[in-house]
Amino acid sequence: MTGADALIADAGTPVVDSPSVALRNVTKRFDTFTAVDDLSLELGQGEFFTFLGPSGCGKTTTLRMIAGFEQPTQGEVLIEGVNVAGTAPHKRPTNTVFQSYALFPHMSVEKNVAFGLKRKKVDKDEIAERVAAELTRVGLAREANRRPSQLSGGMQQRVALARALVNLPKVLLLDEPLGALDLKLRKGLQIELKQIQREVGITFVYVTHDQEEALTMSDRIAVMNRGRVEQVATPEEVYDRPTTSFVAGFIGVSNLMPAKVSGPGRVKLDSGPEVPADTGDLAAGEGCAAVVRPEKLRVELAGDTPPTLDSPAVEGVVESSVYLGTATQLVVGVGEGVRMTVLVPNADESLRQSLPGGGARVVLSWEPQHMHVVIDKDEEGEREAVDGE
Repeated sequence: MTGADALIADAGTPVVDSPSVALRNVTKRFDTFTAVDDLSLELGQGEFFTFLGPSGCGKTTTLRMIAGFEQPTQGEVLIEGVNVAGTAPHKRPTNTVFQSYALFPHMSVEKNVAFGLKRKKVDKDEIAERVAAELTRVGLAREANRRPSQLSGGMQQRVALARALVNLPKVLLLDEPLGALDLKLRKGLQIELKQIQREVGITFVYVTHDQEEALTMSDRIAVMNRGRVEQVATPEEVYDRPTTSFVAGFIGVSNLMPAKVSGPGRVKLDSGPEVPADTGDLAAGEGCAAVVRPEKLRVELAGDTPPTLDSPAVEGVVESSVYLGTATQLVVGVGEGVRMTVLVPNADESLRQSLPGGGARVVLSWEPQHMHVVIDKDEEGEREAVDGE
């Protein structure tokens, strides 16, 4: 196993006892296009699991295969241990909440929520009890007799959520349900949605392209790219310890410094010195990228502080300084076309006023534990092509 292979292995899915949902070697092709490529995952009981990635990465197609709106070209989709590939959506123990609320405009909120139960011919008294309980859960008990057009977007999405939960699904699937809402409302509903999930205790499978949304709500996140999962981990691990350059660049703001492994525990930055780093099993000479998050960087005028062996550092020139309210963002060019973003909290006004401006030569430093190495995907692709030959 090469060093790069070892890092990829770290992105594998942990084994989950008695999984709620299991995808085994699932592939979905549309003619010659492969939307999902040999995907295997296990989702735990009562887990809030999020598929995160850019448009076209395969996350929604994966959700639709779990729901039954799409069938896998090959592989198995198991829910509660039963292979449901080929089973119609309405016969699966799932419900789906979409970005479009899809409410019946001529029905009251109460009747919208009760619709599925009535179709299942549930007893009238039980319907009334379950609908009332779900409307209370989502904070809409007082709106039971209103129609969707009389509600805000956030309220309508709560109705759609209650309508799904009242059917007591084993798995609730959510396809970017907050995408149509304004930023402030979306942030509020993120917290509410997580609280509801904890209360009902069922498995939530969430799809989004919004990194902050995924970090806020998820127990685990699968970051997808081009039909494949690049990393499956907790929000903290995905943010602090991304395993590939794609994940590092997609989650939040990352400073990616091209580098090569110079020896065990050492990398040589293309635009700077040799610095200590956890290189894992990467061999000397292998290409990689060194990652440091913007909030982990310190910035000082060049010459003000002598370099130390304990703090790796690079020199550069400030290209811009932007006031962001809670922080000031500096962009520093460090050579070879590499730019580093630095975030300095605006807790001290005198410190903010003393920050270097455009054109200043500065030193960026960080603690060794705040830098780690990820696979350079371009290097990895070239290696695979050579191996294939």
